[in-house]
Amino acid sequence: MTAIHITDIEAAINYWRDRAPSPDGVLLSPEVRALAEVYALMIHYRAHEVSTQGFPAHAMAAWLAWYDTTPDTPCIAICSTSQGDEKCKGCGRSFDEVQLWTAMEPVEKRAVWRRITAEGDSWRFTRYAERAMEKRGGA
Repeated sequence: MTAIHITDIEAAINYWRDRAPSPDGVLLSPEVRALAEVYALMIHYRAHEVSTQGFPAHAMAAWLAWYDTTPDTPCIAICSTSQGDEKCKGCGRSFDEVQLWTAMEPVEKRAVWRRITAEGDSWRFTRYAERAMEKRGGA
């Protein structure tokens, strides 16, 4: 089942809230309203994911507009799958995910992003992230 996680719905709602704020604190933009309807049903049914099958078209359009603002690939140009690793040390994707990335649908890509972020063990989230902070003068 191809599904959108509730955290992606929340992120899309927040994106649209910033982009099209309520003029009076009550009215919602059409995009926020469409996503909020899906979100409310997810909360009611205690669902963490919602299937894309039957997903309202206006909510999907709003979600895809948010998705277009996210990084397309987790690649950090340090690919160990090309060296024979089943899981890339750089980004955390599997060999198949690296190979099929350009053919994947946005919802599939977000599922991979969620997994590698939760695992947090690839260089993207450890060594590379620490080096990036050092270059910016961070802690």
